Amino acid sequence: MSTGRKAHIHRKTAETDITIGLAVDGSGASVINTRIPFLDHMLTLFARHSLCDLEVDADGDIEVDYHHTVEDTGIVLGQCFKEALGDKRGIYRYGWAMLPMDETLARVVVDFSGRPFLEHRVPNGVESIKGFSFQLVEEFLRGFANSAGLNLHTEILYGRDAHHMAEALFKGLAKAVDMAVRIDPRVQGVPSTKETL
Repeated sequence: MSTGRKAHIHRKTAETDITIGLAVDGSGASVINTRIPFLDHMLTLFARHSLCDLEVDADGDIEVDYHHTVEDTGIVLGQCFKEALGDKRGIYRYGWAMLPMDETLARVVVDFSGRPFLEHRVPNGVESIKGFSFQLVEEFLRGFANSAGLNLHTEILYGRDAHHMAEALFKGLAKAVDMAVRIDPRVQGVPSTKETL
């Protein structure tokens, strides 16, 4: 893990046991093991494109369903960002991305406002990806937004392939987060007229 803004959180419930280490000022390195191959793939993409260093070890009741592990991983990752960013002094705060993935185009916009909200707009009836329900992408994003204190808007503008849509959303999230958490040397203190986020 690199030096800089960091967090390391362990969260254990009756359904999951998750440990995440995050270095915001990283190089995109990652070691991911959630026992869910598609989620591992998405988190690896998130680390690479956000340039955060990320270590994830998640053990959950996947014999029942992937839902608990996916949602709780989003929750813990959000907690890590909240801890690592602290009072958010000097950050850009806002970030956005238009992210293409072959036939798919996604739009992701974030505000580290401290007021959690998810607006998620995707086509109805998107197929599963090798047993990974596309609905789980929304569950991850909601857990992440709520725990990070993030106003998050995600949308598939168009697309057909479920894998491409999920990948565009995770990469778009990565690029938007990368923009929002950068330090702006022009910003004095916290980027809010309320002087707190």
